[in-house]
Amino acid sequence: MTDFQGLVAAVTGGGSGIGAAVVSLLAERGARVAVLDRDPGSGGPHLRLTADVGDPLEQTMDRVAEALGGLDVLVNCAAISAVGTVETAGDAEWHRCLDVNVVGVARACRAALPHLRRSTSAAIVSVTSIAATAGLVERAVYSATKGAVHALSLAMAADLVGDGIRVCTVAPATVDTPWVTRLLAGAEDPATEKRRLAARQPTGRLVTAAQVAQAVAFLASPLSGATTGTALAVDGGMSGLRLVR
Repeated sequence: MTDFQGLVAAVTGGGSGIGAAVVSLLAERGARVAVLDRDPGSGGPHLRLTADVGDPLEQTMDRVAEALGGLDVLVNCAAISAVGTVETAGDAEWHRCLDVNVVGVARACRAALPHLRRSTSAAIVSVTSIAATAGLVERAVYSATKGAVHALSLAMAADLVGDGIRVCTVAPATVDTPWVTRLLAGAEDPATEKRRLAARQPTGRLVTAAQVAQAVAFLASPLSGATTGTALAVDGGMSGLRLVR
């Protein structure tokens, strides 16, 4: 497919995991891609810029537009995790996660909007989580941030539809990424914990980064020009299926 031919995409958190899979797929389908990450890596055909969503991003987005000839698609993948309950999470944890996971998305969108308004194929896709809408054990802070991005995206979709900018989200279940590997490393029995996480999905498998990237590309593509304000679950049936007879 070449549905992104001639378009420019910026991917926050594009240096690894889901973000890296999105970068590869959009480029494969014709986009010129900017990797925005605290560690954007090196090499390859992509524009790689060191960027932190905890900081203002206007200059970064300006550099993307100048170097690649505009900006058509913003994909928000940058995020951090948090494990614990509302009782165990201190104020510092709340502020840290909200600043990166929620305000970081707002910062990226705000910086990208002047450029997206010049595009005839403008789209913003943010990666949220099944945690945005399903109660998960010991994920109070993380769930709150992903729920906030879900609500933020709906509000932005309403605000920006008149400007021709579509806004959607992708909500994965547990994705087999280096991020999850680091979380599992802290478990008493990482192998058993990974099997438990896989079993939460009705499919019995963890979601792959490539599967999330396919959903992002579907929503970001000009071929989905009638789709905005949509949350697409990529969760192995976790949000909708009940297999108990």
